[in-house]
Amino acid sequence: MIAKHSRIVDRALTRLKLRQLRLLVAVGTHGSIQNAARELGISQPAATKMIQDLEIDFEVTLFTRTNRGVVPTVFGDTLIRHGKLIFAQVSNAAQELDDLNEGNSGRVVVGTLLAASTKLLPAAIGAVLRDRPKIAIKINEGTNEVLMPALLSGEIDLVVGRLSSHRYRDKLQQEKLFDDRVTAVVGNEHPLAKANALQFERTKPFDWILPPPETTMRRQIDQFFISQGQYTPPFAIESVSYLANRALLQSNDWIGLMPAEVVQQDVENGTLTALDWNLPFGQSPIGLTYRSDNSLSPAGQAFKVALHIAAQDR
Repeated sequence: MIAKHSRIVDRALTRLKLRQLRLLVAVGTHGSIQNAARELGISQPAATKMIQDLEIDFEVTLFTRTNRGVVPTVFGDTLIRHGKLIFAQVSNAAQELDDLNEGNSGRVVVGTLLAASTKLLPAAIGAVLRDRPKIAIKINEGTNEVLMPALLSGEIDLVVGRLSSHRYRDKLQQEKLFDDRVTAVVGNEHPLAKANALQFERTKPFDWILPPPETTMRRQIDQFFISQGQYTPPFAIESVSYLANRALLQSNDWIGLMPAEVVQQDVENGTLTALDWNLPFGQSPIGLTYRSDNSLSPAGQAFKVALHIAAQDR
């Protein structure tokens, strides 16, 4: 097994060309060798030969031929994923060189989930900029379903927010920063805004703002609703846009379920009201996710350290 691995690595180092990987990724995208060849400006026979050479070198079948084109095998999917990562790293290297040429001290691309976007992330940015005032920082906001594939493909350096409890964990590194909880918030004029020791029964007539179904928090909420006699809200919207959520809560008698870290400032300054309701769900770890220490540039490593410092200073 070791001999086979060494043989394949030797072939890859001596024979593999980026043009082959570009073709591989294009075939995976189009599901067609002909269309991929057209995109790269080569003939179909040449493209077919390049794919066959890859299959010989890696000693696997990369695509299954069908009457509609080609479908990647599990080996093809794996090599396509690594090919995308290689191209992302080449792009990142070019961007970092360009940043250095422009006088910046590196670049880091951070994906953020809602739970980390209002306090933790700004504090970490402030900390890293004090040490590296010319670092280039890019922030992408979304859910795990969007951010984790981008992290795996190298488009994002690290993701900050609620740690995924199931998917992606075997492929990525996770570091817990602190535990967060869910808070139920409403507009200040909501009928329940001044209620004491609230019970769930009193919330049932109202509409809700909920996180998307693919999030860990939503799964916890759904399980709770099921345990409450299969409760279904009269109306609910799914949103991870905090600005939109805040505006909707201020203008409607809705209930929002959001990370306590996110709403804390608005509750403290009187923009929103936290319901006096002890939620029996929603506590989960907040942390950072990345591919590996080797995948982080010096700027990425500095940002990781800044996140730990910001979490300790909360």
